[in-house]
Amino acid sequence: MKGILGKKIGMTQVFTTDGVLVPVTVIEVEPNVVTQIKTNEKDGYEAIQLGNTTIREKVSNKAMVGHTKKANTAPKRFLREIRGVDVSSYELGQVLDASVFAEGEIVDVTGISKGKGFQGVIKRYNQTRGPMGHGSQYHRGVGSMGTLLPMHVLKGKKLPGHMGNEQVTIQNLVVVKVDLENNLILIKGNVPGPKKSLVIIREGVKANGKKVAPIELVTYEVANEESVNEEVVETSDEVVEETVEEPATEENTEEATEETSASQE
Repeated sequence: MKGILGKKIGMTQVFTTDGVLVPVTVIEVEPNVVTQIKTNEKDGYEAIQLGNTTIREKVSNKAMVGHTKKANTAPKRFLREIRGVDVSSYELGQVLDASVFAEGEIVDVTGISKGKGFQGVIKRYNQTRGPMGHGSQYHRGVGSMGTLLPMHVLKGKKLPGHMGNEQVTIQNLVVVKVDLENNLILIKGNVPGPKKSLVIIREGVKANGKKVAPIELVTYEVANEESVNEEVVETSDEVVEETVEEPATEENTEEATEETSASQE
């Protein structure tokens, strides 16, 4: 098991060499620092704690500053644990980047879903409304609140309430591309959470180490400036050669006047 913390940037689309459009979510992976290593002997389970998004000491507290100083790093805004990892392969203060994952790997992404506020049962649970006319007095209600015998609302009844803002995990997503220069990971499909929200990328639980063949994407490479300048110079020389004309002389002008006068006669 392995994982890393990232920030959801938004969605875009890429194209394969076969001309297929692939919707992807762009996740920015800032350098993650291993701030703590937990073992069975000391903590009862094995896990690593990752810190993401550096903040100033002024807006932090003494506990956070002291905790992160053990890893020789600055205070972090987010601290999350990744369980089930081989703790022997990590060191305190180690920095992780987007190279943790490779193209074609299957991952699970966890985030906090968008909050929708207080909503009714039609939007919250996709229930069906009642008739809107012909004297009906039931339109968007919750329906039956229970039978007569128990004389109370049964546990689990779907009622209006706060919608969203919950931890959601989407499984079996494919890593389309890993951009180490810009610290970006492109994941096929959508992931939970609004833009600029924290997401946790873990190795797929149900994947069992399987991978998918990497998707070949269309790349747009910019030519070197030297080659572009050489092409411009060559084309300009050709244009100059084509537009050069013979200089006008007295003999040529006399012949031209004689021809024009003959044609007028």
